[in-house]
Amino acid sequence: MKTFPIGGIHPSDNKQWSKDKAIEVLELPDSVAVPMIQHIGAPATPIVKKGDKVLTGQLIGEATGFVSANIHSPISGTVTAVDMLPNGQGQRRMMVVIKREGDEWVETIDRSTELKRACTLDSKDIIAKVKEAGIVGMGGAQFPTHVKLSIPEGQKANILIINGVECEPYLTSDYRTMLERGEMMLVGVSLLMRAISVDRAVIGIENNKPDAIAHLKKLIVDGSYRGIEVMPLKTRYPQGGEKQLIAAVTGRQVPPPPALPISVGAVVCNASTAVAVYEAVQKNKPLIERVVTITGKHLKETHNYLTRFGTPYSTLIERAGGLPEGDVKILNGGPMMGRALVNLSAPIMKGCSGVTVYSDGDALRGVEQACIKCGKCVNACPIGLEPYLLARASKLQKWDIAEEHNATDCIECGCCSYTCPSYLPLLDYIRIAKQTVMANIRARANKK
Repeated sequence: MKTFPIGGIHPSDNKQWSKDKAIEVLELPDSVAVPMIQHIGAPATPIVKKGDKVLTGQLIGEATGFVSANIHSPISGTVTAVDMLPNGQGQRRMMVVIKREGDEWVETIDRSTELKRACTLDSKDIIAKVKEAGIVGMGGAQFPTHVKLSIPEGQKANILIINGVECEPYLTSDYRTMLERGEMMLVGVSLLMRAISVDRAVIGIENNKPDAIAHLKKLIVDGSYRGIEVMPLKTRYPQGGEKQLIAAVTGRQVPPPPALPISVGAVVCNASTAVAVYEAVQKNKPLIERVVTITGKHLKETHNYLTRFGTPYSTLIERAGGLPEGDVKILNGGPMMGRALVNLSAPIMKGCSGVTVYSDGDALRGVEQACIKCGKCVNACPIGLEPYLLARASKLQKWDIAEEHNATDCIECGCCSYTCPSYLPLLDYIRIAKQTVMANIRARANKK
């Protein structure tokens, strides 16, 4: 069974708490705070002001520049503020606050449940609809999808890869999406194929999701989705990374940055992103909600909720029965790549596939000890870096050494820290090095 060639680990997936929980529609919040940056690139510019009435699905933030994304209102009501507010990490970001009044939608949005397969739009029109809808990568990267679909001149895609791997422990939102919204996803895949002019698409799914694999294969059998293949993959973290998934599916190796997947003829989109593309193109529905897993060993209840953006994290935690007693750590995402939340009143955003609650000491780090030069971090790195060296350079602020040894190539998967027997915070140091080196590179470029 296929997988990527170097590095990687196999942590316990801990998906059993939420994998059998069907998608539920979370009740609408009384108020939402909608960030103007829910994507990689330039923030959107608010186009509403305090006192304005808005409808569900109405544009409230306009993309600025090519690498940016539109923002739409997830509810109907009155704008009560346009202000800088703290996000989940406590950083202040421009947000539009809306008080809900009913649930009135923009009239051009098709809210019917009928599956629409037929589409006569060409590539340019599909990409335009994706851009208008504000769709971004929903696997966590939040890269504007219309940018990914706009193939640079001189390059050509020959395969679309759909990321149904969901290798992050605990999270099951993509899994439930594939099971319950499989046909919507397949129509979305067909639309993505047309957008980038390819006749082959592969849906990569790890073999710890046999029912999702069987379900999608059954849907494809009737011939309605030509050129689409479901490929079971060996369970291995971080197979959901673009480069690792491309290597697993095609055997091709994406060169180091600034090279992108298109450099080897591939375009990668997340399974939930494909559903969003279907809704945007076939239903004129902008990206205003997504499936979010709320999970943890000690929660009273776990769920997979269809959640409007702007809903506070605290709302999902309340629906899960509240926080367990004692010390807890709450992550936006899963335990490998998730970020700790310090503000539970902060809003759910486009890239949030799950909220993981750690308790009972599970999140405690081991006591840091001296490096024993075992090389486990090197063996685990799926990029082929030397994490111990990069972390040491970062600790000593030797940014030239960090740059020389490709700190910017790090995908921040956390394999190095996971395998370290000395409990060194390798990823923490490497993140600092990566950010500093990138800033130094930009500063040099600006001087030229």
